[in-house]
Amino acid sequence: MGNAADRNKIYVNGAWVDSEGTDLIEVFNPTTEALLGTIVSGTAGDVDRAVEAATAAFPAWSALSGKERGAYLKKAQELLMARLPELAELVSQDLGSPTTFAQRVQIGMPTMNMGIFADLAATFNFDGEELGNSLIVREPVGVVGAITPWNYPLHQIILKVGGALAAGCTVVLKASVEAPFVAFALADIFDEIGLPAGVFNLLSGRGSVIGEAISAHPGIDMVSFTGSNGAGKRVAIVAAETVKKVALELGGKSAMIILDDANFETAVADGVGRCMGNTGQTCSALTRLLVPNDRLEEATAIAKKVAQQFTIGAPSAEGVRMGPLVNGAQRKIVEGYIQKGVDEGATLVLDGRENDHTTGHFVGATIFSNVGENMTIAQEEIFGPVLSIIGYEDEDDAVRIANNSDFGLSGGVWSGDKDRALKVARRIRTGQVSINDGAFNPAAPFGGYKQSGIGREGGALGLEDFLEVKAIQR
Repeated sequence: MGNAADRNKIYVNGAWVDSEGTDLIEVFNPTTEALLGTIVSGTAGDVDRAVEAATAAFPAWSALSGKERGAYLKKAQELLMARLPELAELVSQDLGSPTTFAQRVQIGMPTMNMGIFADLAATFNFDGEELGNSLIVREPVGVVGAITPWNYPLHQIILKVGGALAAGCTVVLKASVEAPFVAFALADIFDEIGLPAGVFNLLSGRGSVIGEAISAHPGIDMVSFTGSNGAGKRVAIVAAETVKKVALELGGKSAMIILDDANFETAVADGVGRCMGNTGQTCSALTRLLVPNDRLEEATAIAKKVAQQFTIGAPSAEGVRMGPLVNGAQRKIVEGYIQKGVDEGATLVLDGRENDHTTGHFVGATIFSNVGENMTIAQEEIFGPVLSIIGYEDEDDAVRIANNSDFGLSGGVWSGDKDRALKVARRIRTGQVSINDGAFNPAAPFGGYKQSGIGREGGALGLEDFLEVKAIQR
């Protein structure tokens, strides 16, 4: 496995080859601001070569049994597990994730998902069911173009690549330019296990070039994108010209509703934690905390106390719970939103801009209270560690506020009565909802309503997104 600075090639048709591009993109450590290495800024011609390789590989790969494809994925999972510490270190350098979080979530979770897809490939009933004189079968969609983000750089790749390969598709992947190196490490693993040439191809470069070319390419049958709403809408528009299948996993502005019968100490602490993970750089983060009006002051005090425990610092430092934001541009965006909240009249209870770090892109846990439901910080995705506490009148009002969003990705409900919580959860218009301390389930479908996206990732439904349905009459 090469060093970060060596990654100036692309992986096409089973080999590391030169890009048509000659410009290099510099990648910096967000903690130290030192240069980590470079990747090549690829071209539309690189996409052509990768699509050609994926197209040529598709007939043989899709003809394998699911069990045979699953065996490759299982081998990849084994190498991911064996290399977990070094892969976690790679993500810590790229993204600034604290070491324990990087091991458990950034690498541990996608490794688990690779195993889930390996098992699904071996057990999924692709031949479907009999319906009258019809046989309903599910077949791979074809060549998949995958465009992935920087915030969970390996996890978001595995959700797409693992699902697509399990389904029998071949893949052209564009990794993020902000945290790219773990994608190259995955390509090394696929190469080492002998994945057939052309089944997986890795390109590097800017979204305006590589992403645009993938979305437009007539040889790509489906594009799966995770990222910002603006970029996702552009992908959908460009892909429409060739009427290809599109899956989008976009933004969120998710709400945690704490009902009046909940244990407030526990519930508010959980709400803060579900906002601050990964330094708030999580599309499904619960960034709106909804509490009864008459307990707003109590909830605010608890939130401040808990948030102050989210120590920021270098990923490997003792006791650090949050690393830096990914880069200076993201830090400025987050700081701008904090100022916007102040300007619009929200009460700034804890200001993460005030910290001791002069090097690195650090913003600490930030708490706003008395937030109006239509304020900018309550409506727009900040992608930073900023929590908005909003008061509500009654249960119906809480549900209304939770649903007062262009997004619908995630949510949460805390109550002393789980049946009551379930009834409220069913009323929230989002793709996922946690009840009390319900843990994230990597085998469950992940995706959103409204402008949070189209389609689902993870588990059996995530695999099905890469399949077409055929009815054979006989």
